[in-house]
Amino acid sequence: MTRNYYQEFLTITKKIDTKSKPKLLLHVCCAPCSSHCLSVLEPYFDITVFYYNPNISPFEEYERRLNEEKKYLSLVHPNIKIVDADYDSEKFDELSRGLENLQEGGERCHKCYRLRLQKTGEYAKQNGFDYFTTTLTVSPYKHSATLNEIGEEVSNSVGVKYLFSDFKKEDGYRHSIELSKKYNLYRQDYCGCKFSKNLRDEYKLLKQKIDAERSNKQD
Repeated sequence: MTRNYYQEFLTITKKIDTKSKPKLLLHVCCAPCSSHCLSVLEPYFDITVFYYNPNISPFEEYERRLNEEKKYLSLVHPNIKIVDADYDSEKFDELSRGLENLQEGGERCHKCYRLRLQKTGEYAKQNGFDYFTTTLTVSPYKHSATLNEIGEEVSNSVGVKYLFSDFKKEDGYRHSIELSKKYNLYRQDYCGCKFSKNLRDEYKLLKQKIDAERSNKQD
């Protein structure tokens, strides 16, 4: 039987006493994705944002997304702290070795999810958090069941509760787009890693070629 992680999220939050909010460490990949998630989570949790994304390439892109997250927090959630974890991109390079030619969403991506959630879970354990989770489930391009399964496995290994989620439900992704427009947030056009960037670049070149061919035919 397929688990309904959105319903599990609702079940957990309904039991929370908002007068004494539990501490939640929220792994964030970018400001647009965090925008909707924070709006849903803030009524129930004392949140700290955890920015750990060694997959993002190049480093300038990593910094741009980090600074955009800081900007968004200062504008909308000024009481929420952010932890900037190390940019240890060599760990992503190591896990992706031999998996370079896989399609997006496959084993390489799953290992990347695990790397980031493991780091988040460990930090949550070391710093006394009650829960940890990630904004990644807001994306329609990410498999929420896989993310929740990995989160549960990490939870069992570190001893901190994982907050099950499927933030794309109830038009969560669309809401993130609306908030991005409202606050003029930078919305990247590739997932983050060099492989997704290369795929983006190939698509752009192909589109330019098709557009040029159409233009020549019209002339």
